[in-house]
Amino acid sequence: MANKFADLPLLPSLQATLTEQELVTLTEIQRRALPLLLDGRSVVGVAETGSGKTLAYALPILHMLKTLENNGSRVEADGSPRAVVIVPTRELGEQVSKVFKPFTHTTRLRVRTVLGGTELDVAKKNISGAFEVLVATPGRLIKLLNRGLVRFDDVRVLVFDEADQMLDEGFLPNATHFVNSCPPKRQLALFSATVSKTVEALMKKLFTRAEVIRSEGSHKVVATLKTVNRDVMNGERLPLLKQVLADKTKGGTIIFANTREQCDAIGSLLAEMGRSYVLYRGEMDKVERRANLKAFRDGTVELLVSTDLASRGLDVPHVGRVINYHLPKEMENYLHRVGRTARAGRSGVVINFVTERDLPLMEKL
Repeated sequence: MANKFADLPLLPSLQATLTEQELVTLTEIQRRALPLLLDGRSVVGVAETGSGKTLAYALPILHMLKTLENNGSRVEADGSPRAVVIVPTRELGEQVSKVFKPFTHTTRLRVRTVLGGTELDVAKKNISGAFEVLVATPGRLIKLLNRGLVRFDDVRVLVFDEADQMLDEGFLPNATHFVNSCPPKRQLALFSATVSKTVEALMKKLFTRAEVIRSEGSHKVVATLKTVNRDVMNGERLPLLKQVLADKTKGGTIIFANTREQCDAIGSLLAEMGRSYVLYRGEMDKVERRANLKAFRDGTVELLVSTDLASRGLDVPHVGRVINYHLPKEMENYLHRVGRTARAGRSGVVINFVTERDLPLMEKL
């Protein structure tokens, strides 16, 4: 089995970009999924967050599409992609297109996005003309597909990324519609950090013939993550927060709570402490939420206070610390939260504020 990107039968244009990006060693999910996808097989990959799943499917997609073009089969029809990647959120869609981008310079392949939160006119403009790869959120995509503004009759590969986050009840019928709109010989891929009920249903209904890969790190925290449990005495969390934040850490800190109200309360406490922070939660103006994420990602602000909205799929490379000010009840949510740090082999720390109510989760951990 290949251990390095250079060992894979990828086009020279892709290998050149990998070298330029200083990408050398394959992660476990890449080592196991890439050869299967390059071979045209359908795959279900269950792997911990931060394990390099996006590159595991992006490289086979680009390799296949550029090979078709080199053999004289160009995409010429408008709004008719050959690869579609379906993502749960706008933020994840933007991250996925960023992973593709460096490779499009050498291959000249075109990647377009249709993501929730954009005006329909902007979405229509994004998919005008000919292009090879579409990255889309399901709600927006189903509307465009039903209106005939985008067609799936030339799709060669369809990917569901971070599928355990597709929480909308209508997602399964939409997923089935996406698959049925593709030609019969299309290749399918599904990637997920955990096997949620949604993922289980997808596997039973649409991925019966797929190769299932589970990385050894799935359903575990990564080895480079240090865990510190702090007992909350008499319900007093603020003294703990002051102590923890007094310890400097390399990179940004995400403080997690379970509700929007808890986030706002933590924000007020931080303001009283004279600490600058940004909020990232539901029921916020989308423009404000994106601006807050950008400020945190750029390092302008070191503290991000969030609900589980930030726990799923966000890749901010410099997160050095996660604080669970309020622990979640579910193990799955805990794994997603702590997966925001110690990504791609980097080290990180999680600090859990523990009360008696949290003991069932602590026993599982």
